[in-house]
Amino acid sequence: MTKQQLAVWRSLLDTTSALARALTAELALESGLSSGDYQVLLALVEAPGKRIRSSELADSIDWERSRLSHHLRRMEMRGLVRREGSGPHDSRATHVTLTTQGETRFQTASKIHTATVKRYFADALSAQQFASLAEILDALRRHLTSM
Repeated sequence: MTKQQLAVWRSLLDTTSALARALTAELALESGLSSGDYQVLLALVEAPGKRIRSSELADSIDWERSRLSHHLRRMEMRGLVRREGSGPHDSRATHVTLTTQGETRFQTASKIHTATVKRYFADALSAQQFASLAEILDALRRHLTSM
C-alpha cells in the first residue's frame, strides 16, 4: 500500500468509528436504547409479522448466536421483545417477537436515529459528494462480494 492509500484507509476507519460513537451516544441519551437494541428492533420491525427465528435474526444482523442470546435476554427483561419456543417438535429453536412496548420504543428511537444520521452524516456532504460516495461504496461492495 502507498502512504496515501494507508492514510485514506485510516481516515475511513477513524471517521466510521467517530460516526458510530456519535450515533450510539445520541441514541442512548435520547431514547435509552443501545445501538444493539436498535439493530435488533429494526430487524424485528422489518420481519414478517414482527417475528423471526433467533438464528435468522443473528444472521441478519451479523451477530454470533451467543451474543444475541445474551442481548435478547436483557431486552426481554425490559419488555422490548418476547422469546418463544418453536413448538413441541423443536425445543431448541426460538422465535423472537417484537412487543408493543418494543415497537413504541423503536418508533421513538427511529426518529432520533434519523435526525442524528442527518445531522452528523447527511448535512456534512453536498449532493455531488453523496453521488461520489455512493459510487465508491458500490465499487467496494462489488469488489468484496467478488472475492
